[in-house]
Amino acid sequence: MTKHPAWQGKVSNMAQVAGIELCAMEDGPARGTRVAWVNTGSPLRFKVAVDRALDIVDAFHGAHSLAWLSHGGLVAPNPAAIAGLEWLRTFAGGLLTTCGLTHVGPPETDENGSRGLHGRVSNLPASLETVRQPGPGADESEMLISGTVRESRVFGPCLELHRTIACRAGEAGFRLTDRVTNRGNAPSPHMILYHCNFGWPLVDEGARLFWRGACRPRPSEQDRAVFNESNDYKRCPAPLPQHRGTGEACGFVTPEPETDGWCRAGVRNERLGLTAQVAFRKEQLPCLANWQHWGPGEYVTGIEPGTNFPIGQKGAAGEGTLIMLAPGEARTYELVFTVTA
Repeated sequence: MTKHPAWQGKVSNMAQVAGIELCAMEDGPARGTRVAWVNTGSPLRFKVAVDRALDIVDAFHGAHSLAWLSHGGLVAPNPAAIAGLEWLRTFAGGLLTTCGLTHVGPPETDENGSRGLHGRVSNLPASLETVRQPGPGADESEMLISGTVRESRVFGPCLELHRTIACRAGEAGFRLTDRVTNRGNAPSPHMILYHCNFGWPLVDEGARLFWRGACRPRPSEQDRAVFNESNDYKRCPAPLPQHRGTGEACGFVTPEPETDGWCRAGVRNERLGLTAQVAFRKEQLPCLANWQHWGPGEYVTGIEPGTNFPIGQKGAAGEGTLIMLAPGEARTYELVFTVTA
């Protein structure tokens, strides 16, 4: 027997409970950028940047922000930000920024050309396909937004990302499903990484990071200073003077799935009684990076599942892990975000 939702028979318009509201930003560097506010009908609400690959920027649980926002925050897409570190000029932070679809990692150049930091996809607008609002019945509680993003050039790769973000009215979570298809006529390199950025007050001194699996530092002294056995790198510290400017650290985790086949990672703040978690499948996303940038006034940690660690096409090819999608071939990725209080 289907359980009746608490609001059945008590509302005349489901927007009173939950729903998706489309609009465009009207001021500042984000002016004209399409967004969708998703009210889950629970304490969770979040903003989808339609013109930024359907990435997720602001996210709140009740009065508490979950995501870190950069100084610039959401800005209009810049598809020309494809060289060097230009990606950082339009990086909003946010709950989820997609990296890829052909390159994830630092800028690099080889016989196939030059690639900027973390690829192009987050600077490409989506074509909306579906916006489904919830209904009043228990079997009508699902709402979703979906669309496609195409990263392409003449004489080059043509990868299409189809993204669906779905949730149920009354539940504090959502499922993101991506399908990446090679629409070109030649094999294409493919990398994707989900740059999930958590900030204050969820991330605060004493909050704990969690995941299952061994962690190693990137091969630099700055990373080894944090990710080592003598340092409790899963405990969030106070802002660190040494992380001013470009100070940061990154660890590479080999995630271990739980008995249900899902890997889980996130942040737990005992003081707030709040936990934010992202779950993913190891066979789809075998790598997990943890970015820590505890700069004063720029205080963030990233939980980043991916097909590869952020080592670039050259690094992935060198270790034999670079995916080459044949024409017409597709890969599917699933992320499940949940917030508990």
